[in-house]
Amino acid sequence: MIDIYYVEDDKVIAQAVKDFLGQRGYRISVFPTVAGAKEALRGMRPTLVLVDWNMPDGSGNLLVRWIRSKWKDLPVIFLTVRGDSCDIVSGFENGADDYVVKPFELDILLSRIKALLRRMGDVSKQYLSCGSITLDLNKMSVYNNAEEISLSPSEYQLLLYLLQNKGKTVTRRKILEEIWDSSGNYVNDNTLTVTMKRLREKLHQPASLKTVRSVGYRMEETE
Repeated sequence: MIDIYYVEDDKVIAQAVKDFLGQRGYRISVFPTVAGAKEALRGMRPTLVLVDWNMPDGSGNLLVRWIRSKWKDLPVIFLTVRGDSCDIVSGFENGADDYVVKPFELDILLSRIKALLRRMGDVSKQYLSCGSITLDLNKMSVYNNAEEISLSPSEYQLLLYLLQNKGKTVTRRKILEEIWDSSGNYVNDNTLTVTMKRLREKLHQPASLKTVRSVGYRMEETE
């Protein structure tokens, strides 16, 4: 199932697009505010995002810039009532992959969605993220907002395991078993402490990486 997030405050247009695409096998989630879209994106990445230019709580342009700071390859299409070059150039500078000018034919929108997905594919499972931290599974790269962070193999594996268990407290013993003992390399408890300290420093002490005293660690959203 192809999941599409549609950021649109016009209920009539949103419902028409949702019904049309839904009848063609797409699963559409509509968000009437930028804040609601951000909250949903923090929890799950869709296959593609449709973004209206004018939103009641902020510009769609700024939302796309925020998306690009976290998920560089997530397909995004702008929907705008204005066809002037300033809007379009600004949108592409901030990371939109395509645009459709309102009012638009639903068949045209569908063709643009299909073309973009053929070109870019489904990258929704490519990313793990929490707060300002994003991990790209395909490239094995880590970002704090737009800054790429260089990690050692053990630091990367530690962050990966915490993100895979986002929202859950994982014990120190379980982390040692999963990351080190699974390779047949027994290490003492201090190895985890040192690795965690270095990871936090490289990620600039992220608020999303919590210590659960005397138990372990947890990655959780802070906004």
